[in-house]
Amino acid sequence: MYEKLTIFLPEFKKKSFGEWIVDNKNDGSPEHPFHMPFVVYSRAVEELLHATYDFVNEHPEMMLNKYSEILENAGIQWSAASMRDADVSLLDGKTTAALLVGVIRADRFCEGTLLAFCEDGSIAKWLLHLQEIDQAAK
Repeated sequence: MYEKLTIFLPEFKKKSFGEWIVDNKNDGSPEHPFHMPFVVYSRAVEELLHATYDFVNEHPEMMLNKYSEILENAGIQWSAASMRDADVSLLDGKTTAALLVGVIRADRFCEGTLLAFCEDGSIAKWLLHLQEIDQAAK
């Protein structure tokens, strides 16, 4: 069921997920406006983003658009530490997918959130758990 997401697992075992672009040239004056820092994600991260949104749309029965409610019901707080430290071995696929969706949505409002979860291994851990759930179902 989660193959569309877990196909990216080999890419998330690597260490290159994207990079921060920081404007060190401009001083913020009208002639040289400063550009806010932003992340340019790797191809694999961009593809996972699109695949995750597709997965949410293809599985409306999971109601992953209510990811914060799903996480709350599992006792996971809406915080980086709580999400990062969640014991995924105790979670079902829906809740694990909600972690992924939550981080992706958070990145839209707090640039770099997704990069941090990629770099600390959380995304790989969640994708691996989804793969284990698929293997157990076979």
